[in-house]
Amino acid sequence: MFEGQGRKPGQWRLMAVLAIFALIVAACTGDGGSDTTDADGTDATSGNGGEGGEINVAIVGNPQMEDIAALTPDHFTAETGVAVNYTILEEQTLREIVTRDVGAGGGVQFDVVMIGMFEAPQFGANGWLVDLNQYADGDADYAKDDLIPAVVGGLSTDEGLWASPFYAESSFLMYRQDVLDDAGITMPGAPTWDEVAEIARTIDSDEMAGICLRGKPGWGDLGASFTTVLNTFGGTWWLANDDGSIGAAQVDQPEFAEALNFYVDLISDAGQDDAANSSFNECLTQYQDGQVAMWYDATVAAGILESDDSPVKGLNGYALAPTNVTDASGWLWSWALAIPQNAPDADLAWEYVSWATGPDYLVTAGENLDSGWAAVPPGTRESLYENPSYEAAASAFADKTLEAMLAAPIDNPGTTPRPGLPGVQYVGVPEFQDIGTRCTEQFSAAIAGQISVEDALDSCQTIASEVSS
Repeated sequence: MFEGQGRKPGQWRLMAVLAIFALIVAACTGDGGSDTTDADGTDATSGNGGEGGEINVAIVGNPQMEDIAALTPDHFTAETGVAVNYTILEEQTLREIVTRDVGAGGGVQFDVVMIGMFEAPQFGANGWLVDLNQYADGDADYAKDDLIPAVVGGLSTDEGLWASPFYAESSFLMYRQDVLDDAGITMPGAPTWDEVAEIARTIDSDEMAGICLRGKPGWGDLGASFTTVLNTFGGTWWLANDDGSIGAAQVDQPEFAEALNFYVDLISDAGQDDAANSSFNECLTQYQDGQVAMWYDATVAAGILESDDSPVKGLNGYALAPTNVTDASGWLWSWALAIPQNAPDADLAWEYVSWATGPDYLVTAGENLDSGWAAVPPGTRESLYENPSYEAAASAFADKTLEAMLAAPIDNPGTTPRPGLPGVQYVGVPEFQDIGTRCTEQFSAAIAGQISVEDALDSCQTIASEVSS
């Protein structure tokens, strides 16, 4: 857990989970890290015994990350002699393990870890990460000035750059243009949630659900998409005290109840099958398989939908994140690579980070992926959006992605000031990692029909009040 926090009752359960996962990771890397596997037992090793050394890297199990694991042997290890042993983990599991590992001093399990905008400023301020500026400023191949400033800002504090962005994203609405055309429906470029809900219920059928929304527990799973809905409905998790600390919990307020009832009712009326177990990857699969007609999620998904090997390439439309009472609601996020402060060889780790998040990797990916240029990790570098090959492949969504990122209300995501560091789909305080996960377990149970929304709200108010002042 984060330093300086007392362990609440639910936190002991999380500590036990982390201990179990730590044993799993230790078992994977205990032979020197040469046969690392992901959480499902899949071989994720890029190469063994390179003369340039060997590093262990923990990444999230999204398609773009699986792409880099496949490209690393021929395009990094072969050039540098550095073997990279990947551990590919489901999103919530990765967060739990990395928080434990880096927070315990770092460098024990992994030389490089994948984190996001929630963790980077906090971990950096705690002294848990290497300041990458000391490497980036003098690395011409890395081309620091090419990075999109808003993304750098989200991974930095005044003291340093704590992680290098692998991809960056906002959130928006993806929809089957052909399905809406057949129904005689026109999607606004900046729809409201009421408009989206009406369309979803209209086109929902036994063969194709109207919309896919995250329902899997986790502050970064269901918690991410729901919090953007909460913000634009005028709700918030906590009030902010004058000093920016956590104030009174607001889960018992009408705006919070309105947002959660709207979210659960929409899934119940027009959502995907098994919604309580669905997050990004599950919705991606259902959308590509033609099982859902709309999907609200990360903009990075568009590159997968429009990739050369996608069954829905060319069939999609894209709209800004739906709103209610705010002008914008899309999130801002980056999955990024960081080096733990106690990593045994930070110089070697940077050699990998510079390649994996540098401009040359984007060209390597575009030229070598079967899915083509559209699937290149987006949102981090200005040069990508000036590359003719990418412009041609990503014409359906590139401009809309940048528009969504620029519109993301990072400093003022709702109608009420909130505690901590800026954030849209999360509250930028350490406590949110545990509170958000525990509360979304209750919300997911409501989505599954196991408890009522009212009971979920009552439980979450109690949970959120544990850290209120």
